[in-house]
Parts: sequence; structure tokens; C-alpha cells
Amino acid sequence: MCKREIEKVYDPKKVEDALYKKWMEKDYFHAVIDPEKKPFTIVIPPPNITGQLHMGHALDNTIQDILIRMKRMQGYCTLWLPGTDHASIATEAKIVETMAKEGITKEDIGREGFLERAWKWKEEYGGRIVEQLKKLGSSCDWKRERFTMDEGLSEAVKEVFVRLYEKGLIYRGERIINWCPVCGTSISDAEVEYQEHDGYFWHIKYPVVGSDEYVEIATTRPETMLGDTAVAVHPDDERYKHLIGKKVILPLMNREIPVIADTYVERDFGTGVVKITPAHDPNDFEVGLRHNLEILNIMNGDATINENGGKYAGLDRYEARRQIVEDLKNLGLLVQVKPHKHNVGECYRCSTVIEPRVSWQWFVKMKPLAEPAIEVVRNGTIKFVPERFAKIYFNWMENIQDWCISRQLWWGHRIPAYYCDDCGELMVARTAPKECTKCKSTNIRQDEDVLDTWFSSALWPFSTLGWPEETPDLKYFYPTDVLVTGYDIIFFWVARMIFSGLEQMGREPFKYVLIHGLVRDAQGRKMSKSLGNGIDPLEVIEKYGTDALRYALTVGTSPGNDMRFSDEKLEASRNFANKIWNAFRFVMMNFDDEVDFGKVDESKFTVGDKWILSRINTVAREVTENLEKFELGIGLSKIYEFIWEEFCDWYIELVKPRLYDREAKDRLEAMFVLNEVLKKAMKLLHPFMPFITEEIYSHLITDDESIMISSWPEYTDTILYPEEEKLMFFLMDAIRGIRNIRAEMNVPAGKKVKAFFVVKEQDIRELVEKEKSTFNRLAGLSDIIIKSDKSGIPQDAVAVVVEGAEIFIPLEELIDLKKEIERLEKEKANLEMELDRVNKKLSNQGFVSKAPAAVVEAEKEKLRKYSEMYKKILERLETLVNR
Repeated sequence: MCKREIEKVYDPKKVEDALYKKWMEKDYFHAVIDPEKKPFTIVIPPPNITGQLHMGHALDNTIQDILIRMKRMQGYCTLWLPGTDHASIATEAKIVETMAKEGITKEDIGREGFLERAWKWKEEYGGRIVEQLKKLGSSCDWKRERFTMDEGLSEAVKEVFVRLYEKGLIYRGERIINWCPVCGTSISDAEVEYQEHDGYFWHIKYPVVGSDEYVEIATTRPETMLGDTAVAVHPDDERYKHLIGKKVILPLMNREIPVIADTYVERDFGTGVVKITPAHDPNDFEVGLRHNLEILNIMNGDATINENGGKYAGLDRYEARRQIVEDLKNLGLLVQVKPHKHNVGECYRCSTVIEPRVSWQWFVKMKPLAEPAIEVVRNGTIKFVPERFAKIYFNWMENIQDWCISRQLWWGHRIPAYYCDDCGELMVARTAPKECTKCKSTNIRQDEDVLDTWFSSALWPFSTLGWPEETPDLKYFYPTDVLVTGYDIIFFWVARMIFSGLEQMGREPFKYVLIHGLVRDAQGRKMSKSLGNGIDPLEVIEKYGTDALRYALTVGTSPGNDMRFSDEKLEASRNFANKIWNAFRFVMMNFDDEVDFGKVDESKFTVGDKWILSRINTVAREVTENLEKFELGIGLSKIYEFIWEEFCDWYIELVKPRLYDREAKDRLEAMFVLNEVLKKAMKLLHPFMPFITEEIYSHLITDDESIMISSWPEYTDTILYPEEEKLMFFLMDAIRGIRNIRAEMNVPAGKKVKAFFVVKEQDIRELVEKEKSTFNRLAGLSDIIIKSDKSGIPQDAVAVVVEGAEIFIPLEELIDLKKEIERLEKEKANLEMELDRVNKKLSNQGFVSKAPAAVVEAEKEKLRKYSEMYKKILERLETLVNR
């Protein structure tokens, strides 16, 4: 082995970019179809091309990379398919904003000119987030990178649209939609976010035609009354039965509108009379259809009042509201104004209050698609992790409305629908028709609208693999395995991928939906511009390194729960990296230049050697189980504890004498065990902290070209040493106990003391005898006297009680008798609590009868152990008190 120079301090900046470049050059991320291997596939939630890497991306992609790296090492043919989303609304808004600075509008340059600019913008800025994802260490197959508007995906979008249209599942109709006046387009129900607003109920009189009577209605949006085409009462409401069929005068517009009866009206809510505005309220729209009412749109696309609004035409909706209320007041028609808190729908992109508005749009008929999508989750074909998120999914899918898929934008997939301007024929086709299928006219134009961005995203798991072509990738990698995403897009994306996969592929798009929470600040607040508490992951990487960021995002997290991100976590992760590096560096500096592990004699393995080999074997099993169950935070904690405490703090300290002594007979075995355990520990840590583990692994004695393509540690019964584990636990407990006593008694670190070990069991006696030098070195002892009873031990000796032995240290004049009694009293109280807890458990028949036999037996063993320790503490206390 030729040892390379190892830096004294680990510097992520010197390592990370170079290693990532090497991985890319070696093609480690690229998946090659192998029929002998099982595939494991994840498709990345495609970030918007307008996007900048934020902590949500960092968490989402770290989780995916952890799963992919583990599965790659387990021997799967792993594909992590990357790509970006064209993000119609966000991208168009960004380009329009840029053009506005130049004094240009969309209309100035026309559709083709605008799209030319948009593609240029995409080429210039669209790849930025991809480069940022690479900084995270993402091991995506970049050779398969896709874009939702690339040629193949655009063909898939057209194919799905045509198929659904031909099945009658896509239709064009006039319906109430959510309109964003700022984005200038319709948005789907899922894109509306509801926020509580302080508003008012305005109570208004509507005079009854031909009488002195009037009805009183209450509304939160007085401006919409300009479009009222009826007022409604419940058919069984005795107060208003006599008015059904009559007419009222619409105030301000002086238009007569009918009084209709409909069970939609709640008799006990408000006055029992409601205004009906079919063009500006979804419920009123349905009432209007039932009663064949006029649908009167009174609003322009920018939320100003149109020509149907009389003298209010041209006013912004809120200015119109102010003037309408003032005019009603002056006419004596405003009865009262009541403050009212209510939820108001806002555009999820720009937070503008949306306007319900009747419009001709394209829709997907959802009920037939939702039913099988509900069933695959209900029967467990697709599992949500955590399971509780399935309830949110069911609630949405069971109450789903038809999906408005048309958007009044230019950037996006243009709807493949064509109109004949001569006969009005509508044609939906995969390719633009050259003539009208009905009248043969060539006077044809394409629909101006584009599809909702989520329409193409819904096809992502199969369109990215080549569908509608039967490609080898599609056959091998579909269905995918895990979808990792936040709970905020279950409706937007997850549900739509499920029904699209079932409809087009006849199979579920993935087996698991792994939901993660939000990344919050250290105080638990959501990160936002207004609070100024956002954290830039790229700045974190610059300061601490990628591994530190990934560690901080994973430690202590669990599926579905929000996590708190703090400087303390970053400091802890940097400290952990330094601890690993220092331990590794110490080990390598004490290795021989030439090492032949073929000469290792396992019979020379010490208790410590067998213990640490047994422990890493068990940790490998536990961490694998945690990762398979998506318990990434728990898995990372177990690796952390093993490396920091067991390997660094104990094993390395144990083997130092064997490393320092060049003539030690078991020196080769010590080096072998150090190398073996470090290899396995780095492999287990690699998915979480890929860079430092690769750097360390490259210095270890191994035949592997890279840790990335090495094999994942597998648990084996042949490396299980329970006896040695028991003895090591005794050794560690004893040393800890002695150290604690020394610290409590303020014994100077350099002061060596004699200790008496009262031991009954032969194996522990032999261990103490064999490891005297270890006790002396690590516990600060000058001599150990092993005894089978307490005879000859000074009565004022301080006691350490551990399972398997009592240790007495005659600290002589250093001892503070009062303190020792206090310490024993404290230990006695702790043991009394433990004994009480165990006794209660064992006296609980429910626990004893239902718990697994091994668990009950473990509690009985605790009772025996604590009882014995308690008895010895009492004896010791009696000796000191009666001294």
C-alpha cells in the first residue's frame, strides 16, 4: 500500500467539486439496463426553470439521493431521473417583467417573437437550478435529463390530450373558473390558497316589483350585484313563499330580476334570501343552470368592471365596491354593515385575490379518473409514508371537481384544438389539420390557450421514460419506486400523476409516496422573505460544505414532519466531520507502508476487536432496516453514535498501544479491524455524507474503485460475538464509573489510584486480568487488585457498582465522606425509580400477556440486575453511615 499524504484538516472546498467531477467522468450516476439486476427508480420533482435552490429543494433532493445511493450500493440498477418544469405562469411572468423594463409588451412582439424570447431565456437561465442541484451532490443520471417542453414530452402531452378527448374525458365548456387578474389566466382549484381576511357583510334592500315590500340580502362582494340575474329563497320557507315567481328590482341597475325557489338556500342562514350571480359565483352558476338564468359577466380580465356594469364600467373592482356601497347608502338601500372574518381565495403564485368568473375553458372530467386512483391507495398498491397523508389524498379525490386545464398564456403546451372559421367545426388532432374535416375549408386556426403546467407534470413518471413509444427504459424502469415530495403538492401533482399513470399505462406510477415536511427556522417559523429568515443552501455549502448541509437536513427528521434548521445543527455536523477525519487520519498515520491483510490471524482478535466487528455488523442491519422504512433521521443517528462513541471514543483508544508498538504480535490484526470497521462505517454514512466518505474510503485498503459503487454492508450471523459484547460493555461501564467518581471527587487527572475489583464471574475476572493496562491507562489507575469478596478493602473506599462487579477505590484523604453518601443516596433513588417502573410493568397482566416473550424476559432481567445493584448500594451506604 502506497500511502498518500492526508491533509491535517478536512477542507470541503478542496474535495467536493473535484470528487463530483470524477463521479461524472466515471459515469457512476448513469443507469445501464441490466436484466440481471432489479431496477430502482426515482423521478425528481422537476424544479421550475425560474427556480433558485432553496432549503425545500435541498431537503427533497437530499432524501432522494440518500435512497438512490444506498440502493446503488445494494446492487440495484438505479435510475434517478432529473429534469425541469417549464412553469407556464411563473416563467411568462418573469419574461414579461424583463420586457417591461425595456418598454416592450407581449402584444408588441406577437406570439412567435415572445416564444423566441422565452426559449432564449430558458437556455440562459433554465439550467441554473440544475447546476445548483449538482452542488448538493445529487447523483442523478444527467444523461437522461428531461424538460417538460422538450420534443418527446411535448408529443406525450399531445397524445394524452387527444386520447382523453376521444374518450370524452376532455371537453370545452362555459363554466365558472378561478381567474387571477394579475397573472391574467384561469387557475385550477388546487392553485387557489385560502387566507382568512377581515371583511364585511353588507345588508342590502331589493324592492319587490308592484309592492312596498323588499327583501334583504347580505353579501361580502357588493360589486357582483351588478351581475345578479335572480334572488333565491328556499321553496319551503313560509316567509317568502308568496314571493316565488314575482320580481324584484336590482338596485342601481334598475333591472327586474325573478325570485326563484331553490333548495340550495339555507333557511337558517342570514335572512334566508340570497342574490344569484351566475357569472361570478360557482354555487350561483349551478343554480343558474338549473333555472335557465342569464349569465351576465360584469368583469374584465384585469378585474375592472366591463360595459355590463353601467356607470361603474372601467372602475377597479374594489373602487367599484366603494362607490356602490356609497350609492346604496345615499338611496337608503343599505340596511347595515357587519364585520365578518372569512376565507378568501388567492392565487398561489402571486397572492392576488382570485375572481370567480364564467369563461369558455377546457376541462378534464375527473370522476371517472379519480375512482381507480382512489382504489390503488385504498388497497395498498400505492402507500403514503406517513400513512396519515392518505386521508388528505382521499378527501381531495372524493370531492374532486372537473379540472380546468386551459391557461390564457403563450408559454407552454399549446392546446391541440383547431377551429374552422368558416363552419365553426372544432377539431382535436395530434398534428395540425390542413383543412376542415367538415367543410374542407383551409381557413383554420389553433386554440390560443396553453395547458396547465401540471397537465404535463402529471405525465412525468412515464413521459420521461419515452412514452408513448414502448422504449426499453419504459419497460424496465416503470413503474418507479418512490416519489419524494412535500405535503403541499399532494393535490397539484401526486394525485394527477396517479390517475394519469393508471389511465395511460394501466399501472401505478410509483409504489411509495414519501412525504417530508417544511424546513423551518430555529424558532419553528416558516421561512419567508417578509420575516427575513430564509437560509440560502448555497451559502451554507460555501461556509460548511455540502456534507454538513445534508447532515443538518437529515438528523432528527422523520417523514411528514416539519424540521427546524439551525446553526447548531451545522456546527454539530462540521464537528462530526472533523471527528471522523481526525480519527481516520490517526489510523492511517499509524498504518505500515506495506500491509498484507492476507496474513491476518483471527485467533489473535481481542475482546475489543470482536466487539467492534460485532457492533458494526449489528449497526449495518439496523441502519438498513431504518432506511428501508424511510426512517432516515434514526438511521443517521445510529451511525453517528457508533462512529463517535464506540469507534472513536472507545475502540481507537483501546488499540493505540498495539499501533504504537511496532513489535506487537497482534498489530496486523488491529490494523485490519480498524480498516474493516472504517470501510463499513463509511459505506453506511456515504448516502448521507457522500464527499467526506469517498475521500476517506479512497485512502483505505480496498479493491473498490469508489465507495459509490462498492457493496452495501450486509448483516451476517458469522460476525456476531455476544460474549465479547457483554465483556466490552462491562469494561466500558467500569471505566465510565471510575471516571465519574474521579470527576465528582475532583481527583487531579494525573493522580493514579489503586482499585479493588470484587468479581464473581470467571469471564469478567479473566477480562480484568487481561485488560489491566487498559484500565490503568483509560481510568487513571495505578494498580488493580482482583478479589472474590470485600475482605481487606478499606471501609472508606468509594464504590462503583456495575453489572458483574463492584469496584472500590480508596481515595484516602481525597475522599469527602459526605459527598460519597450523597452520591450513593442519589444512585439509590435512581434505582428505586427504575425498580418501581419495572415492577409495575411486570405486574401489569396486559403487558405480560400481550408483549413478545423476549420483551417480557428483558424486563425480568432488568429487575434481577437492578435488584442486585440496589442491594449492594444499601450495603455500601450502611457501611459508610455506621463507620
